[in-house]
Amino acid sequence: MCGITGFIDLEKKTSEVVLRRMTNEISHRGPDGEGIYYSGNNEFSVGLGHRRLSIIDLSTAANQPMEFDGLHIVYNGEIYNYNEIRNELITLGHQFLTHSDTEVILHAWKQWGEKSIDRWRGMFAIALYEERAGELVCIRDRAGVKPFYYYFKDGLFLFGSELKAVMAHPQFEKTIDPNTVASFLQYGYISFPYSIFKNTFKIPAGHLLRLKIDSGTIELKQYWNVYDHYNKPKLSISLPEAIEETEKILSESFAYRMVSDVPVGVFLSGGYDSSCVTALLQKDRTEKIKTFTIGTTDNKLDEAPFAKEIAAHLGTDHTEYYCTSQEALDIIPDLPYYYDEPFADSSAIPTILVSRLARKKVTVALSADAGDEVFAGYNRYDYISRYGNKIASIPKPLRKLMAFIMESVSSDRVPYFSRKRNFHSRYDKLKNLLHDPSTSELLKNLNLVYSDKDIRLLMKTPFYELKTHHRSDELKPEFSDPLSFMMAIDYQTYMADDILQKVDRATMSVSLEGREPFLDQHIIEWAAQLPSEYKYYNGEKKYILKQIVHKYVPESIMKRPKMGFGIPVETWLSKELKGLVMEKLSNENLKQHGLFNVSEVEKILSDFYKGRTEKYLKIWNLLMFQMWYAKWMN
Repeated sequence: MCGITGFIDLEKKTSEVVLRRMTNEISHRGPDGEGIYYSGNNEFSVGLGHRRLSIIDLSTAANQPMEFDGLHIVYNGEIYNYNEIRNELITLGHQFLTHSDTEVILHAWKQWGEKSIDRWRGMFAIALYEERAGELVCIRDRAGVKPFYYYFKDGLFLFGSELKAVMAHPQFEKTIDPNTVASFLQYGYISFPYSIFKNTFKIPAGHLLRLKIDSGTIELKQYWNVYDHYNKPKLSISLPEAIEETEKILSESFAYRMVSDVPVGVFLSGGYDSSCVTALLQKDRTEKIKTFTIGTTDNKLDEAPFAKEIAAHLGTDHTEYYCTSQEALDIIPDLPYYYDEPFADSSAIPTILVSRLARKKVTVALSADAGDEVFAGYNRYDYISRYGNKIASIPKPLRKLMAFIMESVSSDRVPYFSRKRNFHSRYDKLKNLLHDPSTSELLKNLNLVYSDKDIRLLMKTPFYELKTHHRSDELKPEFSDPLSFMMAIDYQTYMADDILQKVDRATMSVSLEGREPFLDQHIIEWAAQLPSEYKYYNGEKKYILKQIVHKYVPESIMKRPKMGFGIPVETWLSKELKGLVMEKLSNENLKQHGLFNVSEVEKILSDFYKGRTEKYLKIWNLLMFQMWYAKWMN
């Protein structure tokens, strides 16, 4: 795992000093080594910067940037099956100087070009400078595990693992995009391909970007799409066969994530996903796998005791740490630095804490994300499966009449219920669903913090809704069902832009490589074709995964409500963080950028502190934006 950055400057204004500055901005991603490649000619200058966290082939021979036959590379990630590819290339006459996967990428690209990507199993953000072709090729992995930002304006192309590396260039223009601000406030994260700044983007997951230097043009090409696998007939297979084959695929994919020349551990939360990873890895090993859990002394929503019980049953080398609320609160001021564009997922806090704990003993940690998106684990899948058809079955004239009545009656005027928690937001969401009871509208309403109406009231500057995968129509009707629709959307939005960004920045903040075992392409390509009723079986979410786990961990240990590490954001905003809220959301600070209607922010604050506690997420998202603005724009 590493950090990469660089540029192509058609105006030849960027110096080697600037390249080193950009590279140093991401030193936390790679404390084990630094390298740059800089070249200028009569037409353009090029720079590649790399910070190394040594994982495979710890020798200096594997340092980057690396060059082979006119190909220069900087690369962040791991190709887990690199040894198989290396052996294949040796039979074709290639000779290697290192045992690194970086060198394998270079030789594979020389041998097969873009087709080499089809062979790679892993996570990667790659920049390849092809001297002879006069091109820069940038590649992001299929799921979007590794980040890749780029900026392109006036002949200057910048890229980096984190936005802070790109911002370090003196010609970078920090012009906020109000459309992105509106989208962030609604979802709590920024969806690819957008970023918080104009002229700045993320390469979408599963895409390749090619910059042709002579013409100064960019081509973006998709090489892998999850819908290619959802848009296939469901497999004709029995449920027991599906469970058996799924376990085989999981076991193989998980084992690849153990490839390393440094110690590896697992984040064990006590839930089904992390228990599945731990159980399948430990079952055939005599050496105890290192597992790590963070608990809290101040919150009952804590799975740490269950994680300890699971670790004992599986026989892992378990480490747990119980943190106080103050330790968690102390992380909040640093969030804008780690997440260098607005980011509002509060579970970043425990993810940073468990990363700090793991880094004391290992350099690589496996995080069991994506089990929910691949095997149907979210509560919202329950809601849509249970209630979606009921709302849609209401005759259209009756739905329209009900919606009209609700539009005429404010939620504040509804007796008794107006004092109930979350009633007002649920009231507004029900109105929207009566207008449009489609699965896409239901999913959107379950995910939004600010409704479309809310955001129009809040935003002072003009904006429009960004075109993202939240509105994807790529699932063909003949293969579409509500569960497949939701899971495919979540795979390309919430998972890629929230979960994976959260884990990448949290682990990299302490120079820890985070790996995602559930995101091997073989898993999603298989699971997408499983009948939906196997994943959501008789009203039970994640059924197949649960049956696999129950082979290794007794159901009596696992069967309990999902809890996780409770982050009491609502309480913090009312007490410990109230001073910070009032400071960052003051008229003076809001007027610095002029993006929001001050009166609307004041109303949200007033409602919350008068007891409308369901508005806490609206305040949290605003606070995260204001803290980011103070860090990076002032």
